[in-house]
Amino acid sequence: MTVRPGRIMGLIGGAGTGGRDTLDRMRSYREVLSNSAVRNVLLLGVMVRIPFFAGAVLLALHVVQTLHGSYAQAGALSSVVTLCIAVSGPWRGRMLDRFGLRRTIAPSIIVGAVCWSIAPFVGYGALLALAAVAGLFDIPIFTVVRQAVIAATTEQNRQPALALESVSVETAFMVGPVLGVAAATAWSTTLTLFGMQMALVLAGVFVWVRNPPLRSDDNDRSAVVPRRAWFRLEFVALCIGASAAIAVLAGSELTFVSAIREFGAQRWLGVVMAVWGFGSLVGGLVYGALHRPISTYLLLAGLGAITIPMCFAVGPLSLGVTGLIAGALCAPTLVASVDQLSRIVPEGGRGEAIGWHGAAMTLGNGIGSSLAGVAIDAGGFPAGFAAAGALGLGLGIGLALLVSVARRRRADQESHPALAGGEGARP
Repeated sequence: MTVRPGRIMGLIGGAGTGGRDTLDRMRSYREVLSNSAVRNVLLLGVMVRIPFFAGAVLLALHVVQTLHGSYAQAGALSSVVTLCIAVSGPWRGRMLDRFGLRRTIAPSIIVGAVCWSIAPFVGYGALLALAAVAGLFDIPIFTVVRQAVIAATTEQNRQPALALESVSVETAFMVGPVLGVAAATAWSTTLTLFGMQMALVLAGVFVWVRNPPLRSDDNDRSAVVPRRAWFRLEFVALCIGASAAIAVLAGSELTFVSAIREFGAQRWLGVVMAVWGFGSLVGGLVYGALHRPISTYLLLAGLGAITIPMCFAVGPLSLGVTGLIAGALCAPTLVASVDQLSRIVPEGGRGEAIGWHGAAMTLGNGIGSSLAGVAIDAGGFPAGFAAAGALGLGLGIGLALLVSVARRRRADQESHPALAGGEGARP
């Protein structure tokens, strides 16, 4: 799949032309930010996610620097915490659907406060156990924020709102680790880890107090939508697509490190990664301003296609340029995935659905890193980028065809009940 400049301009241009289109695209963001509910949720998301991302890097620093453990132990701790958070996603999301925000996160606040008031001051084994328990009761930050954004918007302005939510994640991801490392440099990792995790607990308390609505009608306490009503082929395909998108990104991230080391230009790694992230941020904003959504699977295929040219980089400059281009479809693919989820899953099931969606992305992170690692060992960094790109391109096209066939078959069955074996079917 190739992405031609004319095609890109057509997507950006929308229905109008020239300056009027620019004003229309900017107006969509002004309308979203003029909604106090959306604005408050986006700010809340940044505030809560900064200590979340800071805590992740602080755990590794604490194991290596203070507990004098190995990097393997730090990696094992990170893997266990990530797995526990992924496992907790679906059932915590279902609790949001059934019991609401406050009754769901109250146990998370209590368990988190207890575990993280002890964990920074104990040895590796106890830290591992306490971090795992805290992970299982992790505050469902991403589910809450995305569900609240969806609830506060309509289908017409949801796309730009989710694009801004994606930007808020990028912002927290950039600020959190830097803040955590700076604090660990100034103070001990024990006190820094304790302080950052307590900040996360306090952020949970603030979310509990604010209690943002998770449904468009906050007074709607209708029964939870049964899982069988939405956990179908289209939703499963969407989760696979989201998992594949994260796998492409995780594989690319690891391959960037391999490429820069092969070029002997380690000092440029941070710059190249920042350029890649900047491309994602700009791409997310452009996509959010489009007049209509684009299929997640087509964006996934495009992401894979524009990742492959990074195989041909010959130095940090060419890697940065190709990375900037590849980054342009990172955020749009994920934004489109959440937007499409909001369209196929009813409100009463979105908490659990977003939990499954998040678990799939966590799984994709591990798959992408493992796939790229094997490819790099076999053929160097070009093989790493090729493997990541081929995964996105292949699955994007395959899932698009699969969902298209399933939709066509369902439409035929609805228009001709006899074909589905309904009343009136011939023997």
